[in-house]
Amino acid sequence: MITKEEVKHIAKLARLHMDSEEEEKFTKELSVIIDYIEKLKEVDVSAIPPTSHPFEVENIVREDTEEKSKPELVAKLIQAAPAREKAYIKVKPILKWSK
Repeated sequence: MITKEEVKHIAKLARLHMDSEEEEKFTKELSVIIDYIEKLKEVDVSAIPPTSHPFEVENIVREDTEEKSKPELVAKLIQAAPAREKAYIKVKPILKWSK
């Protein structure tokens, strides 16, 4: 059973203001929760393997490989751009630099 002083201490750590009515309410509610946790501790789970997810989940990813681009396709794309500088496509700046 959790005490009213412990609830006050927890509230202070959490920077919560509670009146005496709320302190009484939370003392009862937290006591029920802690009692339930103590009851769960009695269950033997030694034969159950630990899990991080209830379902078998496998991350499906592809190999990260370099693909060689076709120079004629790159040149065509750069030529189609509205603004360009040498072999690059010019875009509007998205960040403002202050000096």
